[in-house]
Amino acid sequence: MLFVILLGSSFLIYNLAAIASDPLEELRVSSDPKVKQQILVLIRDLQLNVPPPLRYFNWLKGVLGGFVGDFNLGLTRSHESVADAIGHAIPISIRLVLGATILAIVLGITVGIVTALRQYSKFDYAMTFLSFLFFSLPIFWVAVLLKEYLAIGFNDFLADPVLSWPWLLGLSVFAGVFWSSVLGGSRSQVFLKFGIAFSANALVLFLLSETHWFAQPALGPLVVFAMSLGVAFVVTHLSVGLSNRKVLYGSLSVSVLGFALYLPVQQLFTKQFSDLTLWGLFAASLLVGITAGYFSTKIDRGAAIRTTSLVALLTFGIIYVDRLMRTWKSYSETDAINYRPVPTVGEANSLLEPGNYWFTTLDSALHLFLPTVALTIISFAGYVRFSRGSLLEVLNQDYIRTARAKGLTERTVIMRHAFRNALIPLTTIIAADFAGVIGGAIITERVFGWVGMGTLFNKAIGGQDLNLLMGVFFVTSSLAVLANLVADLLYSALDPRIRIGK
Repeated sequence: MLFVILLGSSFLIYNLAAIASDPLEELRVSSDPKVKQQILVLIRDLQLNVPPPLRYFNWLKGVLGGFVGDFNLGLTRSHESVADAIGHAIPISIRLVLGATILAIVLGITVGIVTALRQYSKFDYAMTFLSFLFFSLPIFWVAVLLKEYLAIGFNDFLADPVLSWPWLLGLSVFAGVFWSSVLGGSRSQVFLKFGIAFSANALVLFLLSETHWFAQPALGPLVVFAMSLGVAFVVTHLSVGLSNRKVLYGSLSVSVLGFALYLPVQQLFTKQFSDLTLWGLFAASLLVGITAGYFSTKIDRGAAIRTTSLVALLTFGIIYVDRLMRTWKSYSETDAINYRPVPTVGEANSLLEPGNYWFTTLDSALHLFLPTVALTIISFAGYVRFSRGSLLEVLNQDYIRTARAKGLTERTVIMRHAFRNALIPLTTIIAADFAGVIGGAIITERVFGWVGMGTLFNKAIGGQDLNLLMGVFFVTSSLAVLANLVADLLYSALDPRIRIGK
């Protein structure tokens, strides 16, 4: 059925586009004495003398040639290979959209679960309001605001990186309201949590401001260790529960080992650091996590390995981010950046001197920052609403009441019973979004000056380039139907009832 859908949809798109466009329109009104010759050449190159249905099968012949090693999507109006143009645009679109998609899924589902568990609380109402607000915002307007405040405004702030008292108090009030709403409790407990969060946030911001941390940020071994310990407790709590002491000790041992290896790993973080070394350290971290999980317990080793491996990977991620942060000052001082590190357009700074891995990586990350935030804000809202509604529906099922009646802990009920089944309706959306990563983001690419699949699609329509349009359509539509197939397979993996056909 997937092949039938692709065949039918591509046939319709090709013929509709061919009928609706007229590549000869500008030439017909041209006063150039050689216009007739140009028209004849264009008719020959684009086969405009062949009816669209027959032209479609000529195009399809090139696509099906892939089965015999002769894949051909034709040439663009500028005589460039369509396959080459798409091959160049796909990695750019993946870089632009993938991070935002993952971030939106993780944050959206997390916030959606919390709002479902805090149903009808102030936090639930606030997140509902923000979700509808973000969902309604046009992406180009969000992008302009981000450029103004998170790029231009922040770059101006870095000239004298000291927080004013209104900003310090305002951010601290927001932190207090947020954490007291998330943690909940009685009225007195909410006020106590607000006070603690407000005071802690105000103290941290004051110290960061006074030490000019924003101009030369870094975490250091102690903060990295503290964050790793926090990760160990949170991941263990969500995965197996803190009552499972053996797994908890295994996770904490990973954090301790990460702290012990902090300085030795720094010796590997040289200017000539490469992606190959990065993947090697990633594999080593995974191996440490698997080993710690395997030897931490003899019962439910799968869950233990999953927990300690995630702690190990996140710990390495924190160490890696710390090294990037310590590159910030020297990166900002280069002539190419000139103390304005947050860019507003482009994929990379062409003036930056090559050869320094950390400068190049930080530059790529900063160019991704604004587009990622813009796309995350728009996508985040949908995941919050869908995950909240899905989890609330699951929590009302009989098997959830049975699980609670058996005396299972609330963490076990939510994470092992409710959450897994709540993911089933979300699977289709997640699969479709990952398939849409290759399709790019037309408006976001235009605003931030990226040249990905969205830009190719816009160029194909504006230039009446049928081959380029069909090339983009072929890639995106193929991924769309494959995403539906993957979603169907994931249903059976998540729900045994689907797997056994009942």
